[in-house]
Amino acid sequence: MGAEGVIPVPDPSQARADPGAAVDESLLEELITEAQIVLPVDLSALANRCASALGLKSALIYLVDLQQWLLVPLDESLEPLPVDASQAGWAYRTVSPRVTDDGDGVVVWVPLVDGAERLGVLAVRTATLDGPRMRRSRMLADLLAMVVTSKRAYSDWIAARTRTATMRLPAEMVRAFLPPRTIGSKQCVSTAVLEPAYDVGGDAFDHAVVKQVLHTMILDGMGHDLASGLTTSVAMAGARNARRSGADLPDLVGSVDRALAQWLPDHFCTGVVCRLDADTGELHWINCGHPPPLLIRAERVLDGALDSPPQPPIGLYLELAPAALQVHETRLEPGDRVLLYTDGVVDARDANGVEFGLDRFTDFIIRASAAGQRPAEVLRLLIHAILDYQNNDLRDDATILLFEWHPQHP
Repeated sequence: MGAEGVIPVPDPSQARADPGAAVDESLLEELITEAQIVLPVDLSALANRCASALGLKSALIYLVDLQQWLLVPLDESLEPLPVDASQAGWAYRTVSPRVTDDGDGVVVWVPLVDGAERLGVLAVRTATLDGPRMRRSRMLADLLAMVVTSKRAYSDWIAARTRTATMRLPAEMVRAFLPPRTIGSKQCVSTAVLEPAYDVGGDAFDHAVVKQVLHTMILDGMGHDLASGLTTSVAMAGARNARRSGADLPDLVGSVDRALAQWLPDHFCTGVVCRLDADTGELHWINCGHPPPLLIRAERVLDGALDSPPQPPIGLYLELAPAALQVHETRLEPGDRVLLYTDGVVDARDANGVEFGLDRFTDFIIRASAAGQRPAEVLRLLIHAILDYQNNDLRDDATILLFEWHPQHP
């Protein structure tokens, strides 16, 4: 046994199976079918029945809260666990299983991951642990991650369970449009965070994968009210509508311009829209009055690498600049990371009025990345550092989107 009751995770290829850990395949098949129609509030009971069918004692689902401070059990009788100070949190942060001794067997903390997005952890209890039981715990976590993802798309109960405060209407509207925090493939990953979580105004982000192409976007709407949220919501809808119709970057931005001119003629937003070919590393982007993206290569920021001449914000382009939009391009190198951010990130101030600043922002990213943190964990730590710096009282929205290119060579 290791420190603090942690025991090594067995290697499934080496550990011997316990013949008593039988799998009830007919029951498991029945439970998988049931998972399609189960109510979200009944997921805890379903997880336990699935665990029993796999020869395990029990399973408990913990989902991360909106700000990624806590792991909240779906069993309402239990208390949340801290992400930063628990074995469950270690599994969540590192996306690796953690095994502990609870005095009556062992608990396997298995990350709940849907694609590239961390949802939470699954606490699997079993009398003993061997290779087959470890594989079954992972299989159960994979199954339940897919079930949770399908249910949370329409479940107010899951949404409410993972909130720790009352959400204001502008934030509710913007978050209804946001994609998952993290998406990706074997070749690239994109992840984002947005604060204040319950009082966001005009910031938003979007990312999507279309075949081998990663599309990313960050927006900062004028103001900090419901109209600001409407602006970015219309902008996101316009961009998605154009993207799904096969539009290139200039046509996409033009579509958003026309949408805002038609529906919200007195509002605009700044933003950056990017398109990354994950096969070649070719990056194209348009910057509409926004802070320039940052390129991090070999643990340093390449100054000015993604700077570009200023162009009007989205919503003002048709009025102020009838000429064609400028599309900029570069070729990334394997391991490159690109950062998009809104000015609320660097403008955050401490009690003495000192800005968080661009240097502190980029230094944090580089140090956390050099320490081996995954992109999603880097941003979780960074946004918490920004909140701490401003004593959890952001005066402006702060949004960060980071994408990384890591091609797979045959």
